[in-house]
Amino acid sequence: MQAVSFNVTIPRYLLGKGLGKLTKSAVFGGLSGLHYGEITEPSLPADDWVRLEILQAGICGSDVGTLTFKSSPAMEPFSSFPAVLGHEILARVVEVGGAVRGVELGQRVAVSPVISCRMRGFRVEEECSSCNAGWPATCERAGEQGTILVGDEPLLRGMTVGYHGSLPGGWSERMVAHETQLFPVDDSLNDRTAALIEPLAVGMHAALGSRPFGSGPALVIGSGPIALGTIWSLRAAGYQGEILAQIKRDHEAEIAISLGASEVVSPGDEARQAIVNTGASGYMPILGNEVYAGGGFPLIFDCVGSRQTIEQALRFSAPRGRIVMLGCAAEIRKIDLTFMWARELDVKGYVCYGIEEWRGERKHTFQITHDMLVETAAPVQEMVTHVYPLAQYQQALSTAAMRSKTGSIKVLLDPTAR
Repeated sequence: MQAVSFNVTIPRYLLGKGLGKLTKSAVFGGLSGLHYGEITEPSLPADDWVRLEILQAGICGSDVGTLTFKSSPAMEPFSSFPAVLGHEILARVVEVGGAVRGVELGQRVAVSPVISCRMRGFRVEEECSSCNAGWPATCERAGEQGTILVGDEPLLRGMTVGYHGSLPGGWSERMVAHETQLFPVDDSLNDRTAALIEPLAVGMHAALGSRPFGSGPALVIGSGPIALGTIWSLRAAGYQGEILAQIKRDHEAEIAISLGASEVVSPGDEARQAIVNTGASGYMPILGNEVYAGGGFPLIFDCVGSRQTIEQALRFSAPRGRIVMLGCAAEIRKIDLTFMWARELDVKGYVCYGIEEWRGERKHTFQITHDMLVETAAPVQEMVTHVYPLAQYQQALSTAAMRSKTGSIKVLLDPTAR
């Protein structure tokens, strides 16, 4: 089958770091370790697995960060290469193992890419504490080989499909998946909407984890799919206070409003006025950026994770406010953490998704996200700005990486298109 795979080696890492700003070939071309071509399709590892035909797969900011070598190497021990990329996946079931009960042939499914102890071949009584609690995104065996065989080899180490040497991700024509990864998609959701369930679930997990909400106002920093999805998730989860969205571009601002933002401001002067409007007073230190006292935002979602946005969140937070880190912040130099302690702030990170408390039941974040998309009929598909055939992956990656020039928000690959 045809697939886009990526291999990390020390020479390629150094080449990409050194030449990435000078040539696309070092980032998205042959010099980078990216390869498009025929790979061997894996067999079903066990009878509780299925085979999927990929309908659409998203390009995530973490994919671009990996290919441009901007991601921290800290997570490298929990991945394996070469890997077929792609962890935002909408697919159709084309083969079902004999023990599978939750899905049927022909069904569309959203695929959770997280790899659990059960997928690694361990019995229920052998599961790590994270998997046992319903949070396989922090599986404590992610750095180890599994006991299950894929082909003739043990399942390699790894946290998620898309960065895994044994299990191909969504940038391919087909893949195999365990039945616990699959969430059937209602016919009322079109493919573009259903393809967004994974990134929307990231925002939903953070929104649900931030309950009880209080009365607001909340500030969401960022204008990509995670930020826009967080706005929708807050509303879907019942947040009724004011949501201020810090957005750079007009078309992103329109989507933010349609998904539940009360107001949109640009970074800089408009954002400064927004914190002043909360009752804050500004003060200029002898060096550095303006700081504030009084007012502030009791709940802030940083969906960027840069030095600038983290410091803004710390400065804009109300005393004893909460800051939610969703921007995959990595190695950051010269960051000023003064207000973390000076304002007694609660800073919390969230990763992926898992089992949540929702309306008196325990449900997976994917299922909650799916059900709320059906219930709210929100226009989330407007986030999808570009769709490319799989063979045009280089153009798709360039479009996703150069957002300010292309206007892209979410770029999808469609392996069924020719």
